[in-house]
Amino acid sequence: MLDANLKTQLKAYLEKVSHPIEIVASLDDGAKSREMQELLQDIVLLSDRIKLVEQRGADAQGRTPSFKLNRPGTDISVEFAAIPMGHEFTSLVLALLQVGGHPVKLDDKVIEQIKNLDGDYRFETYVSLTCQNCPEVVQALNVMSIINPRIQSVTIDGALFQGEVEQRQIMAVPTVYMNGEVFGQGRTGVEEILAKLDTGAAARKGEELSAKEPYDVLIVGGGPAGAAAAIYAARKGIRTGVVAERFGGQVLDTLAIENFISVQETEGPQFATALEQHVKAYDVDIMNVQRAEALVPGDKLIEVKLANGGVLKGKTVILSTGARWRNVNVPGEQEYKNKGVAYCPHCDGPLFKGKRVSVIGGGNSGVEAAIDLAGIVAHVTLIEFAAELKADAVLVRKLKSLPNVTIVTSAQTTEITGDGQRVNGISYKERETGEIKHVPLEGVFVQIGLVPNTEWLKGTLALSKHGEIEIDAKGQTSIPGVFAAGDVTTVPYKQIVIAVGAGATAALSAFDHLIRSSADDVAPAAAKEAVAA
Repeated sequence: MLDANLKTQLKAYLEKVSHPIEIVASLDDGAKSREMQELLQDIVLLSDRIKLVEQRGADAQGRTPSFKLNRPGTDISVEFAAIPMGHEFTSLVLALLQVGGHPVKLDDKVIEQIKNLDGDYRFETYVSLTCQNCPEVVQALNVMSIINPRIQSVTIDGALFQGEVEQRQIMAVPTVYMNGEVFGQGRTGVEEILAKLDTGAAARKGEELSAKEPYDVLIVGGGPAGAAAAIYAARKGIRTGVVAERFGGQVLDTLAIENFISVQETEGPQFATALEQHVKAYDVDIMNVQRAEALVPGDKLIEVKLANGGVLKGKTVILSTGARWRNVNVPGEQEYKNKGVAYCPHCDGPLFKGKRVSVIGGGNSGVEAAIDLAGIVAHVTLIEFAAELKADAVLVRKLKSLPNVTIVTSAQTTEITGDGQRVNGISYKERETGEIKHVPLEGVFVQIGLVPNTEWLKGTLALSKHGEIEIDAKGQTSIPGVFAAGDVTTVPYKQIVIAVGAGATAALSAFDHLIRSSADDVAPAAAKEAVAA
């Protein structure tokens, strides 16, 4: 199951295990059970602290194959109703280490908050092994269950348990159930989960943030632009803070990155982790899982008001809040979001295996999505508004070579239809004839570009007609002392490498502004002293 290289790496990790681990596997005679058995037997051979117990038949929840990682003599356990390879292999390795006594990497305050949760929680997380957003949720819930045994966590591969997926009408991953009810969907971390379980946490956090001293540079947004700005500011030796809704930003939703100079190939979540680790190497105050709601300019200090009621202050502010997937804004899109309407083909594609889907958008993202989905689903209908596909020629050639793809150009999507529970089709208008056509299908993937995250800034500073923050060559906005960088701005090309450069520019400009402002403050005082003399 595991190749020689993986075995060598895993053996080195398992040397950190300090407590015995008992793996209890629920197996039957199926091919997937044999595959799971092979994986678990490989693991057991790599450490004398790990024991495998095989039992025939389903586990207590009626699932097979599945397995539990237990710490004997305790209530600590983590469960997988999955063969955790692909993106979830890291989740398996971390679970082994943590059940085996290796310290968890969380802030002491967060650990204490998890321990103090008063309640019994059973989480079921439905994932796909190709989903790059799922591991963060899985790992967050696993570590919480290890810290507090009243929390139970099971990871379920939706492709392995399609009956459950159909019964619960799960159309997007990750989808998390808590005590039998839907708890959340999409990427989320420990602090976000805690905020939902501990209802008083947000207000306490707001008070804590409001008590912080003003920053020389306060950066709003933790994507590539914000990370670069933080590093450049911190290297100047000035007080630097980063407040972000999720550190890493849109990069977290990116699968392959092959054009960041000096990094030949990586994946979005790994790149985001590297960004955060680089920032943490400096004296930067990172305030994650915090949403900015208002910018209030002032003569000396600029305020950023947060959703939890907190207020942060900065002598300068750099806005790097990035962008998000653009909605197609037709009837049915919001109603059927995560019920057949999806935005991440890599994450949610496996849930549509053997079904009919549509991709809206003929740019690189849309064509790449259609190519990927064609290898999983029964049929793909790609709908493009323009007369021709806008994607690179090599991608278009590949798409046209696929037998289960239909390309529709000069078409305006008019409606996503459904039966009240899930998507059942898509309607579009032929732009040349005005005729409305309907395509029966089970899923719609929207891939039509980005929209800047600037709603909270409207009426405060100058925005372009597309909602982007207007900046000059130095990243200066229409408000003195407020700078901006990255995809949220009027920069013409939305690329990671460009965002990083823009973040550095904004930080250097903010530092220059601080120097000049302090010189202006000193000058009048010096003049008064000269007159007095």
